[in-house]
Amino acid sequence: MKIAILGGDGFVGWPTALHLSDLGHEIHILDNLSRRWIDTELGVQSLTPMDSIQERTRIWHAETGRRIRFHLIDLARDYEILKAWLGEHRPEAIIHFAEQRAAPYSMKSDRHKRYTVNNNVNATHNLLNALVEVELDAHLVHLGTMGVYGYSTIGAAIPEGYLPVGIETLGGETVRQEILYPTRPGSIYHMTKSLDQILFQFYAQNDGLRITDLHQGIVWGTHTEQTRRHVQLINRFDYDGDYGTVLNRFLIQAAIGYPLTVHGTGGQTRAFIHIQDSVRCIELALKDAPKRGDRVRIFNQMTETHRVRDLAELVAEMTGAHIAWLPNPRKEAAENELVVRNDQFLALGLDPITLREGLLAEVVDVARRYSYRVDRSRIPSVSAWTREIANLVEHDPEHRGLRSA
Repeated sequence: MKIAILGGDGFVGWPTALHLSDLGHEIHILDNLSRRWIDTELGVQSLTPMDSIQERTRIWHAETGRRIRFHLIDLARDYEILKAWLGEHRPEAIIHFAEQRAAPYSMKSDRHKRYTVNNNVNATHNLLNALVEVELDAHLVHLGTMGVYGYSTIGAAIPEGYLPVGIETLGGETVRQEILYPTRPGSIYHMTKSLDQILFQFYAQNDGLRITDLHQGIVWGTHTEQTRRHVQLINRFDYDGDYGTVLNRFLIQAAIGYPLTVHGTGGQTRAFIHIQDSVRCIELALKDAPKRGDRVRIFNQMTETHRVRDLAELVAEMTGAHIAWLPNPRKEAAENELVVRNDQFLALGLDPITLREGLLAEVVDVARRYSYRVDRSRIPSVSAWTREIANLVEHDPEHRGLRSA
């Protein structure tokens, strides 16, 4: 297949591009390289050294003989360029990663909130609109997030996208239908992913677009089979308080002798998936495309759930690291349960990678190898969800630990 990977220079986009190219697909990356600019803005860099996208694709070609083509396009701003590209190249599938993906970054300030909404919502809508205008019947696979569901405890498993409900009619009878599972976004970033769902629902029912939405858990790990082939193919590794995912952050903290920072009680339960499983799930979703006229197909792209404090204790036991308990900058419940259905991916043949000491040790080894690149001042999470929390962080001695831990 000819596949366009939007945001293919990113944390999940790059290993996905390599994985699908390795399977023999023709891969085109469309990216505005904004994630690299955000590194510059934040004054931080990937723990792993990253070459330019041009050098990365050159190395891949030298190693495999396969070409990955790069196109510099800003989906949120360059609508006419995007539309012309789709009309000319007419990919059979499109994988949409091209959104600002960090909840803390989206909550840093009013500017960051506006940027996240403008970038994410416009990118998604521009893409959908362009597909209609050029009459392109490509299968669109979108990387969403488990965070659209929120993290409240309801005593039931979260289904895969749709909830069966009964509604009482005026005549007193009960009619059954399925609705999108109600969203409860916990940040501006999660809110944009919730808005994506409504956009997808409209364009699927109005224009017959074929769409798969993958509600992904938190990704951990560094390597995939393809990124191991050459040191310059290595994936990015974010450890900072804005972009570093919780388990990877614990592992880098342990590797450099920094306390494992647990915010609040650590009773927040999150869904997780290894980076190798993430790219494998995308491959499986591509093989199981909906038909024209079908409703949006929704998968829960996760393999296991864990409480944050349990992860911290696991890493501490494995590495000897200490745990630092800090106030929580997020506005969320101190404790929650999270039970998630992922039957569809299991039925398609996914053999999940679960947390194992060997894989955790692999990430620690990567962290130790590149520890000289760590800026310890960038490790704490300081983005506050409300003005009240921000004031506490700024003025209260206990909360100032968020900045100085």
